[in-house]
Amino acid sequence: MSEEEAPRKRADARRNQQALLDAAAAVFVRSGVEAPVRDIAAAAGVGMGTIYRHFPTRADLVVAVYRHQVEACAEAGPALLASSGTPHAALAAWIDLFVDFLVTKHGLATAIRSDNAGPLHAYFLDRLVPVCAELLAAAAAAGEIRSDVAAFELMFGVGNLCAGVDPRYDARRLVGLLVAGLGSGGGGA
Repeated sequence: MSEEEAPRKRADARRNQQALLDAAAAVFVRSGVEAPVRDIAAAAGVGMGTIYRHFPTRADLVVAVYRHQVEACAEAGPALLASSGTPHAALAAWIDLFVDFLVTKHGLATAIRSDNAGPLHAYFLDRLVPVCAELLAAAAAAGEIRSDVAAFELMFGVGNLCAGVDPRYDARRLVGLLVAGLGSGGGGA
């Protein structure tokens, strides 16, 4: 194999892995982390062998999707702040992505051993709390929301709102009400 073929093959493998992670996340949102691997393969447009080559176990796939989504959510914060009409609009769009992440995260504990969940949770907090804090600070500085909301507090509240399992419960609607309500009370407590 020539030197040019090796990097191209690695780039193809990375693209396949990204397509798999994106497809798995979408399937997990729709069907949960126990969704059949063949559904993920079909959504990614790859064979099942490709999935198992990248992710030998379901737990490997779930952890990779989790990390992939944390990174996507972390990277989206600054991009949304730069491209949205207002900091509050950026915050609302980011919270919407965060809700998608939380929906995918359901079932993680059953898909991986609980002793692996601690480091993943710390990774989640280390990556996402500062992003949320930056969005909150920008919206507060613009006078669009209260200035006394902590990032961890907001993320914890959103997480709790997303924990409902009753089909009559619309977590996204309640999260929207929460985000809209951040503006009430002016700029203070």
